[in-house]
Order: sequence, then C-alpha cells, then structure tokens
Amino acid sequence: HPGQISAVYAPVLDCHTAHVACKFAQITQKMDRRSGKVMEENPAHVKAGDACMAVLEPSKPMCVEAFSSYPPLGRFAVRDMRQTVAVGVIKAVEKKEGGGKTTKSAAKKK
Repeated sequence: HPGQISAVYAPVLDCHTAHVACKFAQITQKMDRRSGKVMEENPAHVKAGDACMAVLEPSKPMCVEAFSSYPPLGRFAVRDMRQTVAVGVIKAVEKKEGGGKTTKSAAKKK
C-alpha cells in the first residue's frame, strides 16, 4: 500500500475493541472530500487524502453496526504495520446468520 489503496489490499480493521484482518473487496466510488460528490465510479485505487466508498470483507465474523443506527459500533480505523491508513464510518452491514456453538448453560435453558 505505499501511498495508495487498491481492491486487493488486506490490512487490519479496528472497530471498537475488535482487531480483525480484512480485505478491500471493491472500491465502489471515489468522492470529493468536501462536497461528497462522486468523482469516479469503480476506481482502480485511491491515494492519500482521497475519500471513497468501499466494500470491506473481514476474515472472521465481527460485531459492527451502521453508523446511523449506533455510532459507537459504526466507526472504524484501517491499520497496517501499526500505522493508521484510513478511518471511516460504516454505511451498511451485510449480516450473516451465525451457526455458532451453543454453550451448555444456554442449551439447558431450552
């Protein structure tokens, strides 16, 4: 990532107390930082100082919310080699039904 982020970049996503490896699946729009107007659709990369909309995929399940519904769980930082590379807010979350393990105490309550 020397100075730019492309769609295959895989940094660490810090959201509240979670630190999960993630990848930029797609950079959908490059925007003007001040006005918020879309400057480019599906750019190949974004440089330092640019604003963008991107789809991030975490490598493990993590608990996040959209910034509009719950701001503390909707802010994140993207870090690489202990340096903050990007910061942002979550616009939307694709929720997947967890097929997680049930603890013994939870199973007894059923």
